[in-house]
Amino acid sequence: MSEYPTALGASSLERITLLGHDLAEEVMGEVGFGELAFWLATQRRPSRGEVRVFEAVLAALADHGFTPTAITARLTYLSAPDSVQGALAAGLLGGGSRFLGVTEDCGRFLHDVLAETEDGEGLPGDDAGWDALALTAVRSAREAGRLIPGLGHHVHKKGDPRTPRLFRIAREEGQFGPHLALFAAIGRVHPRVLGRTLPLNGAGVCGAALADLGLPLELLRAFALLARTAGLIGQLAEELRAPVANDIFLSVDLNNRPVPPSPYEG
Repeated sequence: MSEYPTALGASSLERITLLGHDLAEEVMGEVGFGELAFWLATQRRPSRGEVRVFEAVLAALADHGFTPTAITARLTYLSAPDSVQGALAAGLLGGGSRFLGVTEDCGRFLHDVLAETEDGEGLPGDDAGWDALALTAVRSAREAGRLIPGLGHHVHKKGDPRTPRLFRIAREEGQFGPHLALFAAIGRVHPRVLGRTLPLNGAGVCGAALADLGLPLELLRAFALLARTAGLIGQLAEELRAPVANDIFLSVDLNNRPVPPSPYEG
């Protein structure tokens, strides 16, 4: 008979184990949810400093008001109040390249730049070196016609308040690594290439921080979705107390304007 090895959860008649520990006696009431999420993903127990940075990222990404993900969750719940899982899933499915996905995109972009540098001359040792590396990366992206993930925000035009705070927390906990160093340098040098100053946004700095924690790049968006799950639960809870979904629906339905068909010309 085939065996399926796992270091995660397993159950017997009298006991449940998780990550090699007794779930009831050694995990429940002893390990916080953020710490457990990190531990499950890496299969190593994080330090207190790593937990603080990780949980700061989760807080930064949990909820940003009436975003498309929040509106979608509320409207789905209006349509199917018997399916809270459907409302949550609908909101999470909206996490992509424009919302939440920037966390992954930024982490991957920074990682790729660092990987090329490590293969060559090694990582910089001071701000001047980081600025030079960032300048090369920004110029290369601009010449290729690619956007720099993590630059710009539709609301926080003069600076995203989450970014300096996460920089400070990472420094305080000794978790300010090369991804954050490169991201900070991009913030300093990009105006020389783009001709304007854009803020380093919170989703981007979260991607840099998660990458510095050594979390798998393939899962960076998953951690953003983990954070947003809490936010969507809050959105649905508020929808129960102070519903707005029906007003949103009616504002569109009662204000549509019929126009002639416009055939697609691809």
